[in-house]
Amino acid sequence: MNDNTSQKLGPLVSDGGPVNVYIWDMDETLILLRSLLNGTYAESFNGSKDVKRGLEIGKMWEDHILKICDDFFFYEQVEECSEPFLDSLRQYDDGKDLSGYDFKQDDFTTPTDDLNKRRLAYRHRAVAHKYEKGLRPLIESETMSALDELYNVTDEYTDGWFSSARAFLEQCSCVKEESVDGTSAIDQSSQDIHILVTSGALIPSLVKCLLFRLDTFLRHENVYSSIDVGKLQCFKWIKERFNHPKFRFCAIGDGWEECAAAQAMQWPFVKIDLQPESTHRFPGITPKTVSYYFAAVYGNSDTDTSKD
Repeated sequence: MNDNTSQKLGPLVSDGGPVNVYIWDMDETLILLRSLLNGTYAESFNGSKDVKRGLEIGKMWEDHILKICDDFFFYEQVEECSEPFLDSLRQYDDGKDLSGYDFKQDDFTTPTDDLNKRRLAYRHRAVAHKYEKGLRPLIESETMSALDELYNVTDEYTDGWFSSARAFLEQCSCVKEESVDGTSAIDQSSQDIHILVTSGALIPSLVKCLLFRLDTFLRHENVYSSIDVGKLQCFKWIKERFNHPKFRFCAIGDGWEECAAAQAMQWPFVKIDLQPESTHRFPGITPKTVSYYFAAVYGNSDTDTSKD
């Protein structure tokens, strides 16, 4: 990994109230996948969920993720390149026009030298461009319909986990109406910020955001992979980006690493629990729930009391 991991600074702070920065884990938090594949989600229901059906659903998602990674996001070429975010090699990108660039013929290898770091930076820029455009320009309508159906089947199987998590993000973001191409966009005047810090590899994590309809709320520069650097380092980078007293941070996830990193940063941490009777899961957890965690560390604000 390149030592120079500087990113674009966070947004300018408005004259309004505090800005809440939600730092999310991916699997078993915003989505369910690992627990579908290993059966732990279904098993937590003590027989009322079909374990085999959950495994089938998880495997279908896994196949789609890998295929899209390989077909459109250079994953076969960059699988061994564990960069923490897409802009991590920005200093090597000379801004070359990539519209006619042949990524299959540039002799790219593991980036141990400046030339291959530049080639990887080109791929990251191309990935960012595709991510911002969404899946629809890449995938045939028949495949898109199959993905939509799989999403609905998965959401039904998980009692609305996926749609409930997405609704949480939507409640904290001013989403503009869909455009002609079917994509949505965040109103940049919206205060709250959503950031993903996942222990998964960067490219598959970006593809998951696209497949599970999270890309509207999670811009590519707000997706971090901690696979090599650890979550605490990612949290520190985020704090540097949003280094102003008005920014308030809260980490949300199901694992020990994000909990320990949040404690080290003195940020509130919301522990997600898969158990059906828990209120700290989806559906269940809401922006109002999380506002109590913000208040415990940062004190109350008008925006806390306005969350539904």
